[in-house]
Amino acid sequence: MKQKKQLGVLAVLLLIAGGIWFIYFDHDKPTVAADAGSAVHNFKLLSVENPQLHNYGVDRARKTEYKSAGRNIFNRELPPPPPPKHPVPAPKIPFVPPAPVAPTVAPLPVKFFGYGTVPNSSGRRAFFTNGEDIYIVAEGELLLNRFRILKIGNANLEYEEVSSGLRGTANLDEQGAPPSA
Repeated sequence: MKQKKQLGVLAVLLLIAGGIWFIYFDHDKPTVAADAGSAVHNFKLLSVENPQLHNYGVDRARKTEYKSAGRNIFNRELPPPPPPKHPVPAPKIPFVPPAPVAPTVAPLPVKFFGYGTVPNSSGRRAFFTNGEDIYIVAEGELLLNRFRILKIGNANLEYEEVSSGLRGTANLDEQGAPPSA
């Protein structure tokens, strides 16, 4: 049964292919042969006043010579411009240097209120506060991703603004001890 179905499908496909071939390659159309005699009968001359060859123009074109302008015609880049024949000096204006402005480092936006050390550690840690927030930063670390703490001393610390490289100092803010009751 299976082989009969395959043969049936094959027969249908062959019929479809034959129909397409017949439609696509229609052999009933007449072929047209080119007639050489009809081209000669339909020929019309161009309306040229003097069909003679202009030999003087051809001779003039043959006698022209290529004169280089200093540029390689096979290279895309342009040659450097020629130096000016008479350089014109620019008017001399006295140069007045601007007054040097000492750059100032931005102050720390937090308050430095203390320092400490961690046992078995060599570096100091600085304590900063900004309202309710407390930051603990070691020497060499960044504070608020903007300031690098360079050295923590007993009364002040040295810092560097990362974006500009300017250095500054911040003093320790000592608060009085709370009153004892």
